[in-house]
Amino acid sequence: MRTLVCVPAVAASLMASIPAQAADLPQEQVMSIVRNGDQASIMGAPQNFVGNARIDPLFPARAPSKMSAGAVTFQPGARSAWHTHPLGQALIVTAGTGWIQQVGGEKMLIKPGDVIWTPPGVKHWHGATATTGMTHIAIQESVDGKNVEWLEPVSAAQYEASR
Repeated sequence: MRTLVCVPAVAASLMASIPAQAADLPQEQVMSIVRNGDQASIMGAPQNFVGNARIDPLFPARAPSKMSAGAVTFQPGARSAWHTHPLGQALIVTAGTGWIQQVGGEKMLIKPGDVIWTPPGVKHWHGATATTGMTHIAIQESVDGKNVEWLEPVSAAQYEASR
């Protein structure tokens, strides 16, 4: 003998067991999605980058978190100025080939899949090689609303050294 189940009745009993909907939660407890293409790209400021660099914001810091992230795409030859981060920075290379260097250290090649950690306060730069563009995701935290201290540009001589 078969038992027929009334689908609307089963659905209603299942729905009754689901916790409160997001609309019933305080705003700080509701997940959000920022859709690809919803945020405008920003060209890197000439005082902070040599050459063409495009910044695609991924997410801003949202209290209580102080973490923010962006994807940065460097055209061949483009690089950041020397800079530091108050709480450090993680980079995840997603495309192309680039270089990174901390002051006093050797320039290192970075490729897709590489993850770079720069400790707090370490003066460094990163960017594309002379012939290949590079994109990375940059993740950093803020102190008093500031996540980077921009310094002087990386000179052509510094960029070309140890190539």
